[in-house]
Amino acid sequence: MSIHVSEPGRPIGTRLPEAFRSRRIGDVTELTESGAISSHHSDATDGEFQQAANSGSYRALQEYGAAAAGERREERVYLPVSDICSPALYSAPATSSVAEALASMEDNGIHHLVITADKNVAGLIDLRWLLGWLHDQDSSAITQTLTHIELPAFLTASPETDAHQLARLMLAHQLNAALVVDAQGKPSGIVTSTDYLKLYASAGRHEGAV
Repeated sequence: MSIHVSEPGRPIGTRLPEAFRSRRIGDVTELTESGAISSHHSDATDGEFQQAANSGSYRALQEYGAAAAGERREERVYLPVSDICSPALYSAPATSSVAEALASMEDNGIHHLVITADKNVAGLIDLRWLLGWLHDQDSSAITQTLTHIELPAFLTASPETDAHQLARLMLAHQLNAALVVDAQGKPSGIVTSTDYLKLYASAGRHEGAV
């Protein structure tokens, strides 16, 4: 539900999906690309949900979520991302250098960093990607600013997104995190592969206790 893919690009302006900017949304499948990557628009994986949300189906999903509250989270047919994501977000301006981005991650003990440009979301990077990029460059690259670097693609989901569907998209795009964005287009959390590991590790403990 409301999962979007933002293509690789430099952190200039906003790279949030067009669904949050009242522009055209294209349909894509979960596991295959629908066409060539375009720098002018982002694709939504479930445009149908946007219409359903306006017709009352969103309320039905909320009621279903309340009815399923007694089930273990990992076993629910519908599990909203808001149930497992972390609200802790750290950001850095696109004018930051690679060294500053690495220092911010180390100081805060994090592996993911939201990149902003003029207070807009301009990208999402992780430590592994940044170290890989740095490995492929010369020694002076660590002083380069993020503005001049093509940042990787990133996934954007809404709080109501089904966590199971998001996991499939993360695997399909080989991404280990997704940015959670609220209805106003503001980042409200992040969900990572670690969150899924914690979820299913918890399930394993329950089964062991039984």
